Amino acid sequence: MSMTTAKPSGRQIDGGGYGKPPGTFDESLTRVGPGTPGGEFLRRYWHPVGVSDTVTAVPQRVRVLGEDLILFRDGKGRAGLLHARCCHRGTTLYYGKVEESGIRCCYHGWLFDVEGHCLEQPCEPEGGLHRDKARQPWYPVEERYGLVFAYMGPLDRKPPLPRYDTLENLGDDEHLEQDRDSFYVGGGRNAANPNVPYNWLQNYENVMDPFHVVILHARFSGVQFREELGVLPKVDWDYLDHGVATNSIRDINGRTFRRITQVLLPNVRIVPSIEMTSGKGREVAWLVPADDTSHRSLGVARVPNGAEPLYTRRSRLVNHDGKLWTEMTDEEHRLFPDDFEAQFGQGPITFHSEERLGTTDKGIVMLRRLLSRQIKAVEEGKDPIGAGTNGAEMIEVKAGNFFLEETDAP
Repeated sequence: MSMTTAKPSGRQIDGGGYGKPPGTFDESLTRVGPGTPGGEFLRRYWHPVGVSDTVTAVPQRVRVLGEDLILFRDGKGRAGLLHARCCHRGTTLYYGKVEESGIRCCYHGWLFDVEGHCLEQPCEPEGGLHRDKARQPWYPVEERYGLVFAYMGPLDRKPPLPRYDTLENLGDDEHLEQDRDSFYVGGGRNAANPNVPYNWLQNYENVMDPFHVVILHARFSGVQFREELGVLPKVDWDYLDHGVATNSIRDINGRTFRRITQVLLPNVRIVPSIEMTSGKGREVAWLVPADDTSHRSLGVARVPNGAEPLYTRRSRLVNHDGKLWTEMTDEEHRLFPDDFEAQFGQGPITFHSEERLGTTDKGIVMLRRLLSRQIKAVEEGKDPIGAGTNGAEMIEVKAGNFFLEETDAP
């Protein structure tokens, strides 16, 4: 007697789970590897790949946009970013030794400078008569604001490395602090595992979702930021420069409070102080994809000298029962979720086909449409906005917290 297995009909009835089609996601927005539409778009911009004072003669493994790279600083003080796989016989340069002029492969001693030129081939006659024909794949790097930035796109389309007005012209009583220890608000990243384990877009578009602040951060898990942010705001969104901005208006004790958050292409997030300090946002952060299902957050903040480190203070502000995010048990994370839990809970890459977006998701829709348009522009051989010949050398930050007089309120 033969037996057959029934197959789902491919349709759902009355919302039942049986027959639910498999979820799908927009690959152009989420795939980041070489040759993918999204990956080619992202490669037209600069990305931070490390914190300057941690880049030394000890090689570091760095995974960026689906590529395995080695970051180091040679004896002349120059940072270098090379492909990990040696162009000679393919072992990793992670086991190489850094010298005055570059990094030497452990296998046969080939020496490469920070731009991949092969300087020595010790086993070849006369140190390598044709060593100039062997070049290790490399990427240009520049350092600014205490971070090492890399450009991984076509060299003839390289834009200037942007400056941000809020990080410029520091006073004698100020300094720049680099975020190297936390996911963003919850804490929990460490040197051994610097990557957040889900697609970068889930973190990026969260900035355009001001309503999760009211529910997740103020009502569901208790007051994680400030009680005032639990007031349901009036919100509108605008395309601003080469990004999107959220404009949230609240009535706080009879005063009009305006909070502007901002994203800039391709992956910059500017969120004003969660302490509701009045004024322009003083922090810029980048959400750098490691690959399709993980990313890293790197940020820089302008802070006063002598103050408790910003990112430590932020972790304390969102603690639960006196615990930091990293100190909480699994059960406490379940009871008091934060941004990480909500975004991680969407899966490695969220299924866009299963979303049911509402009017409060307008900012997310605007951001996705902006990304899609610029990805299409790159496919058509054009520069995306804010990059290439359109790259801005100075960017004016619009994000911030502002208490407005009644006559000034929008």
